[in-house]
Amino acid sequence: MKKVVVSLCLSLLFFAAQAQNTEKTRKLPAVDVKTLDGKVFNTSQLSNNGKPVIISFWATWCKPCITELINISDVYEDWQKETGVKLVAVSIDDVRNAAKVGPLVNGKAWTYDVYLDQNQDLKRALNVNNVPHTFLLNGNGEIVWQHNAYAEGDEKRLFELVKKVSAGEAISH
Repeated sequence: MKKVVVSLCLSLLFFAAQAQNTEKTRKLPAVDVKTLDGKVFNTSQLSNNGKPVIISFWATWCKPCITELINISDVYEDWQKETGVKLVAVSIDDVRNAAKVGPLVNGKAWTYDVYLDQNQDLKRALNVNNVPHTFLLNGNGEIVWQHNAYAEGDEKRLFELVKKVSAGEAISH
């Protein structure tokens, strides 16, 4: 009986490790979203020539989301020069609020690629429960890190991770 329990525990540990490895190298799902000018864009087309990508889920009604994107915007050009990172902001605003996204983005002069996930298909595919929710993808398009919520200064930690990913280093969760 003891051997069966030990064997079962080892099997569970193995499958847990496999699930964790799968999580670490999970690819971005292929989902249709819209550009600000209403064109359909499939997320499978998202690439950054082997450089890291940050995907930030946000909404116009989410103050921490806007604060995070403003704070990153202030240093984004430097981040790009140093690492080549690309930030993609995905709005989860529904059809009623989607008209507010473009004016807000233009008013803040954000240079990010901004997509609308009005039906929340991408949000569901990535198990995003609330915003802000940020993902970091490596140069192969694999999700290597994610974070939910925002506190002042979180962008500094994010950039440290971007630098590691840009250098080809593994990051710990």
